[in-house]
Amino acid sequence: MKLNQLRYIVEVARCGSINEAAKKLYITQPSLSTAIKELEEEFNIEIFIRTSKGVSLTAEGIEFLGYAKQILEQTKLLQQHYNKKLPSKQLCNISTQHYAFAVNAFVNLIKKNHTDEYEFTLRETRTHDIITDVATLRSEVGILYLNDFNQKVLLRLLKENHLTFYPLFEADPHVFISTKHPLSKRNLLTLDDLEDYPYLSFEQGEYNSFYFSEEILSTVYHKKSIHVSDRATLFNLLHGLNGFTISTGVLSTDLNGSDIASIPLKTEEKIKLGWITSQKVQLSQSAQQYIDELKMLIQQYGFKLM
Repeated sequence: MKLNQLRYIVEVARCGSINEAAKKLYITQPSLSTAIKELEEEFNIEIFIRTSKGVSLTAEGIEFLGYAKQILEQTKLLQQHYNKKLPSKQLCNISTQHYAFAVNAFVNLIKKNHTDEYEFTLRETRTHDIITDVATLRSEVGILYLNDFNQKVLLRLLKENHLTFYPLFEADPHVFISTKHPLSKRNLLTLDDLEDYPYLSFEQGEYNSFYFSEEILSTVYHKKSIHVSDRATLFNLLHGLNGFTISTGVLSTDLNGSDIASIPLKTEEKIKLGWITSQKVQLSQSAQQYIDELKMLIQQYGFKLM
């Protein structure tokens, strides 16, 4: 086993393609394939499944990738300590539901990053994809919510994928609407108040189950309903159609502007926000710093950490 072979495994897993990884590593595709094959033979495991669409990690490969990342990170720390080298390029991948606080923490992480080189990825994506990203180590950390309705299903799915949910804070549901919305001056809203307005939610693709919805009360019928795939579109529709959505109540004027109102929703429901990570690996330094930024930001918003 050589360190370069471990670097190759990490890059192929990140790219999902041997050809693409070979380009980024500046080696030939046959050389990369040979290096991977030699490593698989040495440990008598299959790390990748090859398909016409690229490669994906096997169960053994997921575990191996976790160890490989730890070895490479410890090697970098060793080199920096004894060779007095500057910190090398930082890597950090995060997958999250569509929350402004998750983006703000990511911004803070990058601003406080003291290396000249880094490659960070933030994926605002679907609930099932978040779980898949973290289970396959495509992302180190995932951000999502649990409540009384979805937690039994999601916790079982997390357990099956060897993932752990760590709660961050609990929020009361709020309605997001435009400040020009006819109901924007209300101090409290009910679903009946909102019946005639378009309900906006994030679509969940082929896993469009009530349990994977990013919005609570997902089984409630709405006579006007629009599914979107990104946060910018959703906020545009809040303005353009007097639509509404239901979320945590945490808004960022830096990212979302000052023309969105957050009004408490009358309900007994609670939203438990948290992060997930794989039980098979330790978080990198950058991922741990991201979690620390999340916690500081949440406290700044006035929430108590769980």
